[in-house]
Amino acid sequence: MNDKTVTRPDHEALFQTASGQAGYFTTEQAAADGFSSALLTHHTRTGRFLRVGRGLYRLRDYPSEPGEEIVAAWLQQRPGAVVSHESALVLLGLSDVIADEVHLTVGRERRRLVPRLGVRIHTTTHPLADADVIGRHGVRLTAPARTIADVAAAGMAPDQVSAAVSQALRRGLTTSALLREAARPRGHRVRRLVEAAIAGAGR
Repeated sequence: MNDKTVTRPDHEALFQTASGQAGYFTTEQAAADGFSSALLTHHTRTGRFLRVGRGLYRLRDYPSEPGEEIVAAWLQQRPGAVVSHESALVLLGLSDVIADEVHLTVGRERRRLVPRLGVRIHTTTHPLADADVIGRHGVRLTAPARTIADVAAAGMAPDQVSAAVSQALRRGLTTSALLREAARPRGHRVRRLVEAAIAGAGR
């Protein structure tokens, strides 16, 4: 959240915030740019803003983007949540399979977080290191190697894991060493699956 104090609505600043988040913004972000609750209500009634859910809005005329429902879900569940599993694959461009739910991962201290409709919360038993989290599309999500290890451990089809590994390596999003490191604590099945995918990619 921006710490600046704004006394009048700054439409340009709000547009910049929303542009980095697929057109979405929260009540708190709007307030930081000078939009009171009453002003948000006014712009919603006139159609300039769309109220998507509790505390979440969208610029009406902002063009749709692939994966924007993931961005919206993350904004409603933060702080502390990280986009993960199949949802992170989508934002990374490593899968075109649209999951029925948006997958988010939280630390054990937030394991009692109640998920919103259409959201699946994962509690990690493998703590997220700084290197495990990156920023994309205005959200925090698991890095490619961590994401692939997560979906492999969760039972994703081997051909989909192999495809994700191949794309990630080809595009330079990760390395064989990082993939092996992420798979190491997940057990023999995951290590074998990731190793086979690396071999199949010719790395």
